[in-house]
Amino acid sequence: MFWRAVGRIILVPLGFILASLAAMFVLVTLGMERVTQSVHRRDIDADSVTAMFDLAQQTVALFSTLTVIPAILLVIVGEVARIRSSLYYILGGGAVLAAWPLLSRMSAAAQDPTQLGVVWTVFATAGFTGGFIYWLIAGRRA
Repeated sequence: MFWRAVGRIILVPLGFILASLAAMFVLVTLGMERVTQSVHRRDIDADSVTAMFDLAQQTVALFSTLTVIPAILLVIVGEVARIRSSLYYILGGGAVLAAWPLLSRMSAAAQDPTQLGVVWTVFATAGFTGGFIYWLIAGRRA
C-alpha cells in the first residue's frame, strides 16, 4: 500500500509533465504549419510579420499559464475518482485546450471567424495528444 502511494506520487507528476510537453510539441508544430500556410496565402508585409510574432507570444503565454490549471483539475478529478478510461483523459484534454480559443477571442487575431475553426482543430488535437500520453503513463492505473 505504501509503495503504491509512493509510485503514484512519482508517476502522476511525471505523466503530467510528459503529457504537457507532448501537447506543447503538437501545438507548436501543427500551429506553425497552419501559420506558414496562412502566411503563404497572403502578401507579407511588416504588419503581418509583427502580428505573427504577437500571436506567437500570446500562444506561449496562453498555453503556459491558462491551460495548466484546468488540466491539473482534470488530472486531480481523474485520480481521486480513480477513472481509468482513456476516453476521459483524451476527451478531457481536448476539451481543456479547445476551450481556450473560445475564451481568448478578445485578441484581433482570434476574432477572424475563418481562422477560428483551424485554431480549434490545432488546440483540440494537442489536447487529445496530451490526454492520451497522460493516460498511457499514469491514467490507466488510477
